[in-house]
Amino acid sequence: MKAIVVARQGSPVAPNVSLREDWPDAGPPGVGCVVVRTLCSAFNHMDLWVGRGVPGLDLAYPRVSGCDACGVVEAAGEGVDAAWVGRRVIFNAAVRVRRGARADDPPGSTLAPEYELIGEHRFGAHAERFSVPADNLADVGETDPAQAAAFGLCALTAWSMMVTKAGLRAGQSVLITGIGGGVATSALAIARHFGCPVAVTSRHEWKLERARGLGAACLIHDTGQDWSKEVRAWTRKRGVDLAVDSVGKATHLACIRSLARGGAYVTPGCTTGADATTDLARIFWNQLRVLGSTMGSNEEFREVASLLRSGALAPAVDRVYRPRECREAYERLEAGEQFGKVVVDWR
Repeated sequence: MKAIVVARQGSPVAPNVSLREDWPDAGPPGVGCVVVRTLCSAFNHMDLWVGRGVPGLDLAYPRVSGCDACGVVEAAGEGVDAAWVGRRVIFNAAVRVRRGARADDPPGSTLAPEYELIGEHRFGAHAERFSVPADNLADVGETDPAQAAAFGLCALTAWSMMVTKAGLRAGQSVLITGIGGGVATSALAIARHFGCPVAVTSRHEWKLERARGLGAACLIHDTGQDWSKEVRAWTRKRGVDLAVDSVGKATHLACIRSLARGGAYVTPGCTTGADATTDLARIFWNQLRVLGSTMGSNEEFREVASLLRSGALAPAVDRVYRPRECREAYERLEAGEQFGKVVVDWR
C-alpha cells in the first residue's frame, strides 16, 4: 500500500520523507482493533519530533508517523462491535498504558494517566490503511474528511486542558499564545464556543488577522516586549481567567503576569524551551493555578468529537496536499508557515 515514510532520523525532516507504494499492508485487525481505510490524514508537531528523534525513545526507521486521520472502518477484530464497519471515524491517538499495581504502592487516586501515542510509539495513520483500538474511535457521521482529520488530537488536547483541568466557564476571558498552530486554533474555537472573549499573540501580523476572523478580540503582535501590559489593559487591569501557552520559555512569564486572581496557566508543550523563568510571589499571592496537560482520555475525546459532528466546533485547515506532495507538506510544517492544520487527502 501507499504510505508517507520517514526513511531516517535527521533535521530538517523533509529531505528524509517520501511516498512509498510498497509499504506492507495493515493486515487483519487484532483483538479489540479495527482497520481503517484512510480518507484524509493530518500533521502535528509530533510528526517533526518523530522525524528528528524523540528523546528517550528508541525509534526504528523507516517508519510511518501520523496521529490524526479520518477514514472508514473496513474490518473489525475479535471483541469489536461489528456496527463500526462502514462508519466514518476519527481516533484518539493517546492509548492509555495500564501497569499492574505493586504490593507497596501508595494510593493512586491523584495519578494522571500514562499514554503512548499512535504515530509515535507505534506506526501511525499517514498511509492508505491503518489499525487502531476500537475503544479510541469516534463516529463523525458525514463530516468533511479533511475537517475531521484536522480535528482529533489538537481539539482533544485543548478540551482536556481548558475544560477538564482548568475548569473553563462560559464568558471567562482567555489568552492564547502563538496563534496559528493546531492546539492554539483549537483552543480559540473552544473558547468562542463558550462565549469567552479571547486575546491571542503571534510574531506574525497575518496570523493575528486570521485569528480576528475566527473571533479573537485582542490581537498582540509579539516582538519580544512584555505584552502582559497589553493584556491587562484589555481586561481593565483585571487580568485573564485562563492562559493557554504551548510556546513555553519565551511567553511563560508574560502569561503569569497576565492572569487575574485565581486564574489558571495551562501548558501542553514548550516549543521555545522548557527552562522558563516564573514569578512564584505572583503565583502564591494571586492564588494562581499552574497546570500541565497531555492529550486526553477516550471519554473526553468522544465529548469533543460530538461537537464536531454536530457542527458546533470546526478546526482551522491550513492547506490540503496530495500524498505525492508529502515533502512539501513537511516543509510547510517545519517552516511554521501554517495557520491551522496541514492535511493530506488520500482519496
